[in-house]
Amino acid sequence: MKNNLARPLLSENSDIAQKVGEIIQAVRVGGDNVLIDLTEKFDGVKLAELQVSPAEFENINISDESKNAIIFAKNQLEINHATQLPKPQKIQTCEGVICERQARPIDRVGLYIPGGTAPLISTVLMLAVPAQIAGNGLKILCTPPNKQGQTDPHILFAAQLCGIETVYKIGGAQAIAAMAYGTESIPKVDKIFGPGNRWVTQAKQLVSQDSEGAAIDMPAGPSEVMVIADDEANPAFVAADLLSQAEHGVDSQVILIALSEQFIGRVRSALESQLEKLSRKNIIIQALTHSRMIVAENINQAINISNNYAPEHLILQINHPEKYTDKISNAGSVFLGPWAPETIGDYVTGSNHVLPTYGYAKNYSGLSVLDFMKFISFQSVTKSGLVKMGPYAEILSSIEGLDAHKNAVSLRLAELNNG
Repeated sequence: MKNNLARPLLSENSDIAQKVGEIIQAVRVGGDNVLIDLTEKFDGVKLAELQVSPAEFENINISDESKNAIIFAKNQLEINHATQLPKPQKIQTCEGVICERQARPIDRVGLYIPGGTAPLISTVLMLAVPAQIAGNGLKILCTPPNKQGQTDPHILFAAQLCGIETVYKIGGAQAIAAMAYGTESIPKVDKIFGPGNRWVTQAKQLVSQDSEGAAIDMPAGPSEVMVIADDEANPAFVAADLLSQAEHGVDSQVILIALSEQFIGRVRSALESQLEKLSRKNIIIQALTHSRMIVAENINQAINISNNYAPEHLILQINHPEKYTDKISNAGSVFLGPWAPETIGDYVTGSNHVLPTYGYAKNYSGLSVLDFMKFISFQSVTKSGLVKMGPYAEILSSIEGLDAHKNAVSLRLAELNNG
């Protein structure tokens, strides 16, 4: 079973870590000039300027239909994410001792929006809305240019809608390096957010391991979905969910866990029928080489398999899915029932679609406002508080052999006693 659930990229012997490291070092040394050269090399366009100009924002031209859809999605995200703002916590742990925890926005954040084969407007919203709610001081966005050296106007509209007008036309590992270390044009940030391909993921991991680099949100790599379906599920719905995730890229992975071979057969037929009508057929066919269709004995075994795999997206197309939610321990985001396609969560439910992949759902959560914030603890101690707690601190300091620690308390206690 373990081999059946292997991620496609984990099974490859890739040496991209060294290549990504070389790109990062080149950007650190060469700055903007290297970014321009790498953009020409990887994206096929020679940029005159890295930053999107004010004129490009002023000349955004998209349909009213598109604007309304983007605005609706943003509003949905705001409704959900506004509830995530933390409140100050203040408690008296002992007479004369108060501990407090307060949230602060991270000063400078960088948002990465993949380019690839489609403009990911929704990802702009998923990153920019929580950043806007958190109140980060500096927010910049990097995304690869198109072949004309432009940024998709839908991306610019979504960014502007969320208060971001500092956008750079760079992508890949070089964009991560630029945000982590800064260049002549691009300011250094404290934390980098956003999904990407294996090069981007590797770059994020490398800069996060460097004290001079930047923190990251999570290791977010190629997309994946797992569908658990019983025999009463609609095979056409199941097939559609698998195909919708497979079209993200050739390294995406889709997995079906069913309760019978007969149902799997019906899903395969639906897949073949729907595939013929899809514009990204060639991408999907390659992604489906990583697909798996597994027969489980029952729903409980299927969920155990899912918890072991820890999918980015988990869809439960089963009777009364709410009965099984307590059994799910590892998943990025879970979709319950036949009327909750993963597509809805990608765009308009208000939930965040930047989620842990590669099994990182075992120890990471989906993106939230809290990821854009940090916490500071405050401690207030009165004279009576020190008298009550100080002797215990002296004992513990002595046990650990830290005389200076003990002395810092003892001096104060002596001062109080002398007073």
